[in-house]
Amino acid sequence: MKIFIIVVYYLPSTVSCAKLIQDLALEFYRRNHEVTVVTTDENIPVDFQVESKEGIRIARIRTGRIKTASRPVRLWNESRLSATIWSKGAEFFRNNSCDLVIYYSPTIFFGPLVKRLKNLYKCPSYLILRDIFPQWALDAGVLKEGLLYNYFKRRESVNYDAADFIGVESPGNLTYFSQNGYDKKYSLEVLYNWAEISKVKRSPSNFRRNLGLENKVVFFYGGNIGLAQDMDNIIRLAGKMKKNKKAFFLIVGEGSEVGRLNALIKKDGLMNILIHEPVSQEQYQSMLDEFDIGLVSLDRHLKTYNFPGKMLGYMEHGMPVLAGINEGNNLIQVVRENKIGLISVNGDDETLAVNAEKLLADKELRLLLGRNGRNFLINNFSVTGAAGQILSHFSKEAENG
Repeated sequence: MKIFIIVVYYLPSTVSCAKLIQDLALEFYRRNHEVTVVTTDENIPVDFQVESKEGIRIARIRTGRIKTASRPVRLWNESRLSATIWSKGAEFFRNNSCDLVIYYSPTIFFGPLVKRLKNLYKCPSYLILRDIFPQWALDAGVLKEGLLYNYFKRRESVNYDAADFIGVESPGNLTYFSQNGYDKKYSLEVLYNWAEISKVKRSPSNFRRNLGLENKVVFFYGGNIGLAQDMDNIIRLAGKMKKNKKAFFLIVGEGSEVGRLNALIKKDGLMNILIHEPVSQEQYQSMLDEFDIGLVSLDRHLKTYNFPGKMLGYMEHGMPVLAGINEGNNLIQVVRENKIGLISVNGDDETLAVNAEKLLADKELRLLLGRNGRNFLINNFSVTGAAGQILSHFSKEAENG
């Protein structure tokens, strides 16, 4: 099969979906499919650029800033994604056939493009849904019901309507769709996140030494720093632990909240936390090898449920998880039952701090939880299973390559 995968972020971006999609693309390639990743890039010098890496063809389309832009600029650029990608890539699309379109959300703005490609190629599509927007924004108080919310709901519907199948990331999300009657309109299933366990031995890195953290236990966060993550959760924890000289909090990534959080860190005089600019994927993987505890934070008001992609990286590298997330999230049960970390509801600052102190003080506990997490990942979140599940909808021949 000739497969197009459409995603906002792809390598070298360190956003978790970039690695997730690379792993999936490589698995399709190993099954003898022809894979093209169509992605956006605000930094390339031309409107449209094609390259090939590890057997994957990557078509990059220059867009305006999205993740690091102000909200009005992001809304404008993101709402025009389908139009921008088509206008700059039309010749490429017309000259290259496709048997299956797979697209990834976030964003909710790929619907018109997918519909156009389906009409052009007479092919089906599969939506990998990892962000139920605008619902989470309404829950978190970022949006209120009104004109803008209604606009987003219409675009969300267009995005879903373009899919022949939709894979949500947890049973809780499947329940959400059912409760809202979407299960009668769309073909839905749970498609868990996945990872390719690296067999490549990386060269030793020196991030701990270069950042002056040799004698520290490092609580590490890598990924998007936005509203849904509620990183104030981590800032408050760093403040509670500032008297413990062994603890350090390292946040690596970019997003709309970086400026505000840096100002808050400075205002509170916190010397035990650093927001580091994004690094290359290779450097990021080395950081996961080197640091001690993986952090997860989700806004407490969210009513949708997810399994953050960054957790897969933590688990692959044997890092125990320390998490503060929204109440009722399936992730709480997963973490506790499988003993892969310590988890609490965001807003319960005392329990989060107690859990952090436990991990800080007990190296053997960290190692045990890290081993459990890696084993759980291997047994339950294989990229082989995810690829096979997607392809199974589009004939046995496609499933087997």
